[in-house]
Amino acid sequence: MTDLSNIESLVLEHLRAIRSKQTDHDERFDRLESRLSSLELTVAGMRRDLAHMYGDIVEQHVHHDQPNTRIERLERRLDLREG
Repeated sequence: MTDLSNIESLVLEHLRAIRSKQTDHDERFDRLESRLSSLELTVAGMRRDLAHMYGDIVEQHVHHDQPNTRIERLERRLDLREG
């Protein structure tokens, strides 16, 4: 009977150790999930900022192209273009 009691005690000891490790892993997993969520928010913000910057660049190109188009049109009307 003592052998059975020792085995049960040993099994319980191992189960407690496993439960303790599982709790540690759960806590680490929760921290990793939190960090991953934070990174996802940061990346989403960076993508939004890049989209806005791209829009600004496109808008600047449009504004720079307008005077060139007007100059070309004036040169054509005044026959100032070569070739």
